[in-house]
Amino acid sequence: MSQTASLPGDGENLPELKSDGALAPKDRTKSGATRKRDDRPADKKPNIFQRIALFVRQTIAEMKKVTYPTKEELWTYFLVVIVFVALMMLFTGVIDLGSSELSKLVFG
Repeated sequence: MSQTASLPGDGENLPELKSDGALAPKDRTKSGATRKRDDRPADKKPNIFQRIALFVRQTIAEMKKVTYPTKEELWTYFLVVIVFVALMMLFTGVIDLGSSELSKLVFG
C-alpha cells in the first residue's frame, strides 16, 4: 500500500474540469468580511533621515541595474533625434506656409 502525502493547500488554486472537458476557474469568494482600515496594525513611520537614507540606497541599487548605451549607439540615437526634429520642423513650416497662403486667398 502506498500513501501519498498531501501538502496543505494542494490543488487549491487549480481549475476544475467541467463536464464538457473545458476548464473552469475555481471559486475564489471570500469566507469572511474584509478588515476595516482602522483594524490594520499601526506601522511606525520611520523618521525623515531613515526615509532619506532608504531613498538613496534604493536609488543607487536601481542605478546599478541601468544599461548605458555605447558611444556608437549614442551617436546613432543622436542622429535619429536630429533628423526627426528637422523633418517635423519642415512639416510644420510647410503646413504654416500653406495655411497662411490659404488665409490670404480667403480673406484677401
